[in-house]
Amino acid sequence: MSPSEPERQRVVRVPGSRRAKLTPAPGTDPSPELPPEDEDAPTAGAAGASGDAGPNDERMRRDVPPHY
Repeated sequence: MSPSEPERQRVVRVPGSRRAKLTPAPGTDPSPELPPEDEDAPTAGAAGASGDAGPNDERMRRDVPPHY
């Protein structure tokens, strides 16, 4: 790599794996910390989490596709 070329991610082969890995992008944190979860916040999949419950919501949650 010459000095005029910008720094880039590299593909790294992983022995024993079918997939390769990318090195971290320049200027990024390779191990970011996740924000703390708020214990009082409702989860996305919880029933009634959105507050906009429609007349068929419960039926749609129980419904199973015909191929099951």
